[in-house]
Order: sequence, then C-alpha cells, then structure tokens
Amino acid sequence: MNQPETASPPAPRKQEIRDRFDRLAEERGKWIARNWFFHEDDRNYMRFLVPAGLRVLELGCGTGEILHALDPSHGVGVDFSEQTIDVARGKYPELDFVLGDVEDPATLEKLEGPFDVIVLSDTIGYLDDCQALLASLHPLCTAETRLVVAYYSHFWEPVLKLAEWFGNKMPQPPLNWITPDDLGGIMALADFEVIKREWRQILPKHLFGIGRLVNRFLGTLPFLRRLSLRNYVVARSLRAIEPKRLSASVVIPCRNEQGNIEDAVRRMPKFCDELEILFVEGNSVDDTFEECERVKSAYPDLAIEVFRQEGEGKGDAVRKGFQEARGEVLMILDADLTVPPEALPKFYEAIANGKGEFINGTRMVYPLERDSMRFLNYWANRAFAWLFTWLLNQRFTDTLCGTKVLRRDHYERVVANRAYFGNFDPFGDFDLIFGAAKLNLKTVEVPVRYASRNYGTTQISRFQHGWLLLRMAFFAYRKLKAF
Repeated sequence: MNQPETASPPAPRKQEIRDRFDRLAEERGKWIARNWFFHEDDRNYMRFLVPAGLRVLELGCGTGEILHALDPSHGVGVDFSEQTIDVARGKYPELDFVLGDVEDPATLEKLEGPFDVIVLSDTIGYLDDCQALLASLHPLCTAETRLVVAYYSHFWEPVLKLAEWFGNKMPQPPLNWITPDDLGGIMALADFEVIKREWRQILPKHLFGIGRLVNRFLGTLPFLRRLSLRNYVVARSLRAIEPKRLSASVVIPCRNEQGNIEDAVRRMPKFCDELEILFVEGNSVDDTFEECERVKSAYPDLAIEVFRQEGEGKGDAVRKGFQEARGEVLMILDADLTVPPEALPKFYEAIANGKGEFINGTRMVYPLERDSMRFLNYWANRAFAWLFTWLLNQRFTDTLCGTKVLRRDHYERVVANRAYFGNFDPFGDFDLIFGAAKLNLKTVEVPVRYASRNYGTTQISRFQHGWLLLRMAFFAYRKLKAF
C-alpha cells in the first residue's frame, strides 16, 4: 500500500544553503559579471564536453546560465531555491525549470528521462550524501548518457575563502571539498565509471589577456594543470549497460599484400552470427586486388566484399570500408596480419559486453616477436602513447596499433562531428581516436601479441611518418587542450 507523501523538513545545513541562495538570487548575475572571465572559460569548456542539441538535465542549476550555454534540444534544470528558479524562468523561458531538492527521490521521479547528459556544476559541494544522489540517477540514464561533474579544486579552498572575505566572490556556505580520487571512489560505489578527467583555469582572472595565455599554454601542461581551480569529470552508468549480440564487419585495408589475403580469411574466427569481411585495396603494384577477388570466389560460404579505394592512404581506405559495411560493429584489421585475426574475438566481446565503446589494440603489453618492430619505432610508440594519454585524458599505450573497433552508431556520430577536426589524418587511426575522445566514448585497450610479417615489407616510413605524428600531436593539442 502506498504511503501518502509528506514533506519532511530539511536538515539545518540544507535549510541554511537554501535560505542563502534565496537571498542571493537577484544578485547572482552581478557576481557572474564581476567574475566574467572565470564563468566564460567554464562555460566554454562545458560546451566542449557537451555538444549542442542534446537532452540535458542540470541538477543544481542556479539561475540557468550553464544550461542555457549548452544549447540543448530539451533542457531541464532543477534547484531547491525558489527565488533562484524564479530568476532562471524569467531569463530563459525556453528551458524547463523544476523547483525541488535533487536529493529527494520524489523530485527525480517527476523528471521525464532519460537524458543524453546529466550535469552537476558545483552541486557536488552542497550535497549531504554524494553517493546516494549519484546512485539515484541511474533511472534517468541510458548506456549512452554522460554524467558531467564540474567542481572547485580542494587546493583552492583558502584562496576562495580569501576572495569572499575581500568581496571578490559570491559568499558560499561550507562546501564538500572533494579530491578527484575521492570523487572517483564515490562514483565507483554508485556504479558510475569515470571516462576521463580534466583540470582547467590555473589563473581565473583575465589580467589584460595574461590569464587567457596562461590557461591556454601553461595551465594545460602535465602536473601543472593539477593546480587548476576547476575539476571536470565525465562518467557513464554501469547499470544501464546491457550485453548484446551484434553483427560485425571487419575492414581490411590492403596495399601490396597479395600473400596475406587468403590467410586473413582462413584464420578469421567466426566470432558472431553475422560476420562480413571487406577488403579495400588501394593502388597496389602486385596482384592484391586480383587475389582479393579470387579469395572471395574461393570462399562462397563467407560474406566477403572487395572494393577499390578512390583516394590514397589507409585513412581513406578505412572510411571507404566503413561506408560500405553493414555490420553493427566496425573493426579494422591490417592486412599485414602482424595483429593476428585470431585476436578479433577479444575486441568483439569487449564492445558487445559494454566493457568499452572504443576498443584499441595495444602491442606494448606482451613481448614482441623478433624483428616485428624496429628499435626506434618501439620507443617512438612509447613516447607518443604518453603524449596522447595526456592530450586525450584517457589512457593509451599504443595509438598506432592498426586494430580499432567501435559501433556503427558511434562511428556515425564521429562522422557527424568530423568538421571539428577536419579531414586531417592519412593514417585513419587518429580520426577515430580524436573523434571518440571528443564524444566522451569509453576507451578500452585489448593487448595483442604482435607478430613479424610473413609477406611483404612495412609501408611505414620512420622519419616521414614520425614527422606526421608530431604534427598530429600538435594538432590535437590545439583542438583538445589549447582552445
């Protein structure tokens, strides 16, 4: 039997917070204007994390500036300060604002989810029970929902208190000063998985343009960025993930690989019910294309397709293959077979079971076969892995492993957002890596045993492609860090 709902009085701390924000509601705009540089930078990074046109829920929305800046297709803000909600409704009538306590289950039950993004901007500092609030959000999530949490760094507590004392910052009640490790642990207890973290604004004042330069070029550097004022965390709900049996397409770009074509098919495990193999041949000087056609005829029981790419480079071949593929899961296998086809079931299981959303192979875990990777290539891979881990805010040990896997619907989102990066990548690896990072996809690496070639020679030029990789790193720095 349902019990009648009764509103229990708020705890003294919560009542104090509510009363304070009621009193400050009309003044909040003045405080934002006074600290415009901080708020502008914060909104810009939130827009980077949250693309426009999504269903967005903001818990603890204040007067609605963040929610409005995210340009949602459907935006809902919740706050328990009645005066604050009144101001938000007057400023942004196109958004929906709900008066209620975000820690009250009855408030969340009234919301019409699910949402694409759930935002907690500074709200985590005011909660009575962070774990309970996070755990209560799962009914509003799908497997695609991203939880974005922004909050003040605990290092800045004395500085912010001093700023309040001198009247340079809006007064606040005592906060929960949570470290990134604390928040990661709380999220794990609440069944949320952290996808990435970022630290921004080492100097939250404009200072005639000095603040912008410092934040852009110094504040993003490793180690130094940990001293920034703002912490950002992106996470996903683990309870919303459901294993699925998906169809798959394996795209094999091939150039001068005649001797490997049949082995690629013969050694390919049948790891799902609907599996197709697509060869994309590009400008070979041997009989690779003819061999692809022969193998297709020799294995009529398998779904094999053969295409010739119109452009040049592996990246162009991958895009051609993904365009022609029919599977729900898109996979790349290099035709040199240095990553064995027998490893593909591990990649498939990782994505079908929801362990990750962008699956990257890594050759840097197991010992390498003799002559499989040259000395300079090995250490260059190590260096670039560290560099791209910092740039992407997700761990990578091997960005250049050719085997990469993602779902078709995620690839279509990468394509739709490709304009942010442009057509910049001749390899094809970084188009996917950067696109997945921008979309906040969960990256997982699958270790593979890297073998030496049995046929042909490598088509990687250490110095020419090394220079391209340096350019790629600088490009990523401008697009993902110093923007």
